[in-house]
Amino acid sequence: MKLISASWRRLSLAVLTIVLVVSSFAVFTPSAAAETYQVKLGSDKGMLAFQPKKLTIKAGDTIEWVNNKVPPHNVVFDPAKNPGGNKELAASLSHKKQLMNPGQKVATTFPADAPAGEYTFYCEPHRGAGMVGTITVE
Repeated sequence: MKLISASWRRLSLAVLTIVLVVSSFAVFTPSAAAETYQVKLGSDKGMLAFQPKKLTIKAGDTIEWVNNKVPPHNVVFDPAKNPGGNKELAASLSHKKQLMNPGQKVATTFPADAPAGEYTFYCEPHRGAGMVGTITVE
């Protein structure tokens, strides 16, 4: 009888240990992973526009900028039209080097502590043609 009792106790302890280990993964797993979005520089129809022109993201997310049509293009964030007017943040988000070939990519990751609000960006060579977009950080 003692042998059966000891076996049950060991089995119960093993099951409890497994349950605790598995549940700890659920507790310590991040609730949401950062997302990556893609924005085309130049529309599929050859228009001087970002596609999409407006995007909503969360702080910590990444935007992959893909040179599409009618190059050259770049991405510049306007500090005067961004939350807090932070010039350093705008410069770190920008990619002033012009992309010349279709398919070229650059990426911008918004810092985890980026202020919420609307960020305005543009393509320097085509800003006068209306190649402007916005990213809303929630």
